[in-house]
Amino acid sequence: MKFVTKWLFPALFLVMMQSCVFQNKSEKSDAKSGETKIGNKILYEKEKKHFKSVKQLTFGGDNAEAYWSFDDKKLVFQARNERWNIPCDQIFVMDADKPLDSITMPKMVSTGKGRTTCSYFLPGDTLVLYASTHEGGEACPPEPEKKPGTYVWPVYPTYDIYVADLEGNIVKKLTDEPGYDAEATVSPQGDKIVFTSDRSGDLELYIMDIDGSNVKQLTFDLGYDGGAFFSPDGKQIVFRASRPKTEEEIKKYKDLLAQHLVEPSDMEIFVINADGTGLRQVTDLGGANWAPFFHPSGKKIIFSSNHKTKTIPFNLYMINVDGTGLEQITFDPIFDAFPMFSYDGKKLIFGSNRNNGGTRDTNLFVAEWKD
Repeated sequence: MKFVTKWLFPALFLVMMQSCVFQNKSEKSDAKSGETKIGNKILYEKEKKHFKSVKQLTFGGDNAEAYWSFDDKKLVFQARNERWNIPCDQIFVMDADKPLDSITMPKMVSTGKGRTTCSYFLPGDTLVLYASTHEGGEACPPEPEKKPGTYVWPVYPTYDIYVADLEGNIVKKLTDEPGYDAEATVSPQGDKIVFTSDRSGDLELYIMDIDGSNVKQLTFDLGYDGGAFFSPDGKQIVFRASRPKTEEEIKKYKDLLAQHLVEPSDMEIFVINADGTGLRQVTDLGGANWAPFFHPSGKKIIFSSNHKTKTIPFNLYMINVDGTGLEQITFDPIFDAFPMFSYDGKKLIFGSNRNNGGTRDTNLFVAEWKD
């Protein structure tokens, strides 16, 4: 659940997007090539500092949390799309260099039942892991009641983490504890998995071996710890976290968690060593700072934030691991998030509401990274 997560696509902001102005529908890119064209709002002028080019990979529906295979040739992502008759998020795999058209459904590797989130390739690129609620029911689980002035994410207790092959066959179940187990990602070294669980009574980070053994709790402070990713050398983990402090904040957090809900409006970026030592806070910006990922150098973190407005837009920012040098990377007027650098460091995949013709669609884009 990374806002699209997972966080699964910020519903509140998608509602707000309906009243925003986008470019003319005729300014869409070529669905066959996805190549950047001048004036179509796929690549903003200020983004050219870091982006050599931008290519659109999907064209319709809610597509997000796309992550590279180890050989950088494929992407695994979650999507829901009425044209595909997919009413809630399922997991798909696509070639990284071949944009999809607006109609054809890519290869689905989840069961098609329940709701899924947070997929990731395993070493060898023949298996993927993801979280799913399908054992708790084949239908889409109910979404939280929408109340004016509030926005919450569901933390479904029926989520568990599974491994599937590229034909969609589940080959292993990695978690079997009561409650929420999701948001799993894999170390670049291919030996460890980090994930979020509420098995302790709070939403904490855990690490386990690639086969699901040797589970160890990493975080212990009250608040939601999630959306974690390893550094390139596998020695550090970056994640988003809420830290309720006042009696009122603590009560609200605990009351929501008892209903399997969290409110993601106040989160900051943290880093911890993979052995559970050295916890430190990187950002102190206010608002929702989330979807962090390490720069290939291991010295910077790219993440999504709305700290300037505390509402939309969400844009990508980059910051040094010591909290200095904050820099804005993307400039869409609505939503950019879910960044992941390719393993060779040459490309950045992300989700965005740019170039969606005034709809609420979230699509995948890949940028050639200059530095």
